[in-house]
Amino acid sequence: MEAVPIQSENFKLGFIGAGKMAESIARGVVQSGVMPPQRISTAIHSNPSRGTPFQSLGISVYSHNTDEWAGHGRFIRVMPNTPSAVGMGASVMSLGGAATEQDGELVGKLFGAVGKTWKADEKLFDAVTGLSGSGPAYIYLAIEALADGGVTAGLPRELALGLASQTVLGAAAMAVQSGKHPGQLKDDVTSPGGTTIAGIHELEKNGFRGTLMNAVVAAAKRSQELSRK
Repeated sequence: MEAVPIQSENFKLGFIGAGKMAESIARGVVQSGVMPPQRISTAIHSNPSRGTPFQSLGISVYSHNTDEWAGHGRFIRVMPNTPSAVGMGASVMSLGGAATEQDGELVGKLFGAVGKTWKADEKLFDAVTGLSGSGPAYIYLAIEALADGGVTAGLPRELALGLASQTVLGAAAMAVQSGKHPGQLKDDVTSPGGTTIAGIHELEKNGFRGTLMNAVVAAAKRSQELSRK
């Protein structure tokens, strides 16, 4: 995916908060060339060390969020995720009542530079948070577990981690690019009485699918609770 630079010199990007998510997006935006760091800023309140990764990119760091206020009331809510740092993010956006379609196109271009974007009603954002917002952590846990399984079976740690990471990456690419349902892709590598079905049987016995489903629902529920505070 080729990033398209945002040409308007009047457009600036300000991050309210300088956490890991903001860092991931900022890094992706700068490294993709969609916007120069001179037009990006953030503010640090309590932890000065959080300014270091932004400053290393050439991004301005202020003391107060009011130094980056845009001066208008048009808002677009976006739920991105941390793989935005490597241009592989999954972002969902919802236009506020005062936002224009042009605003949406501009924000879509911004987040399109660091991954794929979707539009959805804001009422779905807790579920989005539970799936794609928190989802990378579930996958990291799965990669670590796969690698540990490889080590248990006799593989060197470095080889096991490399194989686990690349296997997840390749499987995700197949799911996105092949046009096949994940169930069909699973069946394609599951021969009768073979090694794969033996492994899947163990996963099913231990509630693998239900556990992942429950994780998404639990995270979505927690998102709802936090939004009420």
